[in-house]
Amino acid sequence: MSLIRGSRTPRAVTPPATPRDALGELDHRNMRRLMPLLLAAYIMSFLDRTNIGLAKERLEVDLGISAAAYGLGAGLFFLTYALSEIPSNLIMYRVGARWWITRIMLTWGIISACMAFVQGEKSFYAMRLLLGAAEAGLLPGILLYFTYWFRSETRGKAIGLLLLGASIASVIGNPLGGLLMEMDGMGGWHGWQWMFVIEGIPCVFLAFVIFRLLPDGPSQASWLSAEEARMVQDAVTREQAEGAAAAGNTSGSLLTVLRDRQMLLAIFANWTHQVALYSVVYFLPGIIGTWGDLSPFTIGLLTGLPWITAAVGAVLVPSRATTPRHSRNFVVTGLLMMFTGLIVAAVAGPVIALLGFCFTGLAFFVVQPLLFNFPATRLAGKTLAGGLALLNTIGITGGFVGPYIMGYAEDATGNRLSGLWVSVALLALGALAATRLRFSPKS
Repeated sequence: MSLIRGSRTPRAVTPPATPRDALGELDHRNMRRLMPLLLAAYIMSFLDRTNIGLAKERLEVDLGISAAAYGLGAGLFFLTYALSEIPSNLIMYRVGARWWITRIMLTWGIISACMAFVQGEKSFYAMRLLLGAAEAGLLPGILLYFTYWFRSETRGKAIGLLLLGASIASVIGNPLGGLLMEMDGMGGWHGWQWMFVIEGIPCVFLAFVIFRLLPDGPSQASWLSAEEARMVQDAVTREQAEGAAAAGNTSGSLLTVLRDRQMLLAIFANWTHQVALYSVVYFLPGIIGTWGDLSPFTIGLLTGLPWITAAVGAVLVPSRATTPRHSRNFVVTGLLMMFTGLIVAAVAGPVIALLGFCFTGLAFFVVQPLLFNFPATRLAGKTLAGGLALLNTIGITGGFVGPYIMGYAEDATGNRLSGLWVSVALLALGALAATRLRFSPKS
């Protein structure tokens, strides 16, 4: 069944070209007005989905949650997240970004704060499932939102800046979480309870700011004239229509995505990346905690170091992927860097292992922005909305697989690092798949 209404198919008349210098100025203006809000939202979402990494040891002591149960609970977030992403993006396509992103932020902020009332494994599992369903759609929704505003050459930079939020969340959030964990006993609460509440409530307030300030699209932007809004809309419509037509993806069916070999390669490469990323996210604090008698704050500081290198990679590399060949090469190189860094981390002592994690982190947000930019070179309209969500949905299941394998391997072997070898093998396969990617029909 067609997923695109007739008036939105890429067969529509292509709008006339707009001078590139005028579009460049509009891109800069739109970036300046939109990115602070969207970056703040993504920072809060990444912080609230990953702060349990710092609570792992205390959850085991205070609630009896084992490493395997913790890994399963950490991963269950991504199960409901994955199941809800495509419906969420299709709803946002219909109701608009402003209402839908506000809804996402309200529900996840409330549920994240309520993680403070977890009593054991079952309630831990239930809250993680609810949090995944609540937050689902934020990232693919923002990625879809970018396609309303930016052409491919600018969108890669926007995605890179957005994903920089994960680094900011980790660099700031890990030491902050460590400090909040040291509030243990205050008011009769555990430190992890204070952390969940204090880091969850600000999302609710930010939701109201989003509702007030975020326009649904260029035509609603107060900083654009009607003519400027039309120029932006014409430019992105023309690019998407041309890309979809050249790739042969004009049927309007989501099945088109599943039949596109290039999309399947991108989906697989992204999945291997996500397995490795979330294996590190949820287990690095526990790994560092075995390196000596360290305070929660010190563990938080050391956990933040790979995210500093991730920020460097996010800022320096994606904007340099100015050609299809560069984009493909950066993806392959990034996956191989993660592969190498995790091998070093798995076999070396604490200092060299931390350097290995930092080298891995350098590529965290080199790979993702380029892969997230890929669907808009081949899809358009509602199929693009579904394709973006599908890319992230299947990829994010790696966030279930990675932590589950890490927890299972730790319980089975007694070695917190043993599960990293699965990520190493998958990254090698992901890099091999990425060598076959073609970032435009002509590349």
